[in-house]
Amino acid sequence: MILNTGARTDIAQYYSEWLFKRFEEGFVYTRNPLFPNKVTKYELSPDKIDLVLFCSKNYKPILPRLREITDKYRTYFHYTITAYGSEIEPYVPSIDNSIQTLINLANMVGKQRLTWRYDPILLTEKYTIDMHAKTFDYIASRVAPYINNCVFSFVEMYKKLEKNMPEIIPFTENDKAIIAQILGDIAKKYNISIQTCGTNGDFSKYGIKSSGCATLELLGKANGCEFKDIKHKGMREGCHCIESRDIGAYDTCLNGCKYCYANQNPQKAWEINKLHNPNSPLLLGEIMDTDIIIQGNQKSFLKPSIEQITFFDEI
Repeated sequence: MILNTGARTDIAQYYSEWLFKRFEEGFVYTRNPLFPNKVTKYELSPDKIDLVLFCSKNYKPILPRLREITDKYRTYFHYTITAYGSEIEPYVPSIDNSIQTLINLANMVGKQRLTWRYDPILLTEKYTIDMHAKTFDYIASRVAPYINNCVFSFVEMYKKLEKNMPEIIPFTENDKAIIAQILGDIAKKYNISIQTCGTNGDFSKYGIKSSGCATLELLGKANGCEFKDIKHKGMREGCHCIESRDIGAYDTCLNGCKYCYANQNPQKAWEINKLHNPNSPLLLGEIMDTDIIIQGNQKSFLKPSIEQITFFDEI
């Protein structure tokens, strides 16, 4: 099973104490967002978890204890650094601070297990195509020695986004093509492999690979192990990643990003956060008498081979 810690909220930044507690106790509960009385239990012993997948805008809070996880589990890290300031990402560190944390993370886990995410790309009167070009070039020039891959996506206009960010200028297909060409050229200049995320468009003529930022091929190569050759169902339309089990909760990320799809609005997250207990098996709240707890399906994607060489065999 692939354990996902970053799709619904930024656990690495805001809930790392809780995450380490879950690994210490060896299990975690996650509440079904559609049927709140249904709770799934996942075992967290290394033999039950193929890989722990992270995605965060700030790994600084988790770095002091990160080896407690990386020494026992296969891991992969997505680090999101965008062009936006505090008017769009209120509680995200500055670009330069984020770059330094990325460098520190890369020195701990290795560049093969780290991808820089420049997403989502959106346009406003301030964040123009030209500004994206300059910012992307600046970040790429700094992080190139510490990563192999970059992932980007174009913002999706959810209904709540139209309310939270009315200043967004909708993309034209020509806009997307221009941006793709610019990013492809910059990535090539710095020898960075670049691909889309959750995007159906074909930008291969600009040197950009199709979506699939968490495939078994990528994760296996990064960790020196071999996964089964199976079809990737993806997590949403345009996604070609391997399925994973997310242990976060919606409306709990405190970054306050105006474009966020996982929060209804930034204010709600701060209110809900009051229900967080670092000692609870759930990220949010406690187990109730009316809850129905089931054991999650934890099928392994690893090839069953005793001769398989893993990252941990080489330590």
